[in-house]
Amino acid sequence: MKRIIGIILVTILLTACSSKKERSMVVEGNIKGLKKGVLYLQKMKDTVLVSIDSAKVIGDGNFKLTDDVDSPVMYYITFKGNTTDKRILFFGNKGTITVNDNIETFGFNPEIIGSENQLVLNDFAKINNQFKNQSLEFIKKEFEAKAANDKELLAKVQKDYNRMVRRKYLYTTNFALTHPSSEAAPYIALTELYNANIKLLDTINKTLTPKIKASDYGKRLDNFIKRLKETEEK
Repeated sequence: MKRIIGIILVTILLTACSSKKERSMVVEGNIKGLKKGVLYLQKMKDTVLVSIDSAKVIGDGNFKLTDDVDSPVMYYITFKGNTTDKRILFFGNKGTITVNDNIETFGFNPEIIGSENQLVLNDFAKINNQFKNQSLEFIKKEFEAKAANDKELLAKVQKDYNRMVRRKYLYTTNFALTHPSSEAAPYIALTELYNANIKLLDTINKTLTPKIKASDYGKRLDNFIKRLKETEEK
């Protein structure tokens, strides 16, 4: 009788172990120069940034973080859960993602492998960063024009700035339209075109594939557009 009970208990334990669900995303890599610290894996839930996992790093800079991913979304790797300081931002998805970086330039230009959406974002960033630099230049020119009380120059700076913004919106829209099967498309629309003409957002939304429409960012984009339309109707 004791032997039968023992076999049953062993069977239950083995079944429990074998049925334990493994997390669908593994983020691993190395932070060169990091001798000691704690890395946190975080993501947004509604409007709150929450910590999903953490890893102590001792000696060699190697780390491993995990999460269950239902739909690809953006993740943060931070120290002490503080995203206002240095951080690594990347598009997470199911499978293994390798993230390598250097402690001295943490978050500035990390190597991220294993995320197709991240590759799309990287391509977008190549041109979008140029627009960001141009925006900084316009801020400088506007400041100088105001300091000199040059109304004519200020008007020209504003006119040129508006033209740059229109070019940026058109580039962003065209980029998203050429990637309708990537979760990066609705993400880019939400983060870069939130104050653009609703027609641009609507155009992107209508071109998304059914899979992307059903994704986390696809749903967010659709809901965002609906709220904008409801506001315009009032």
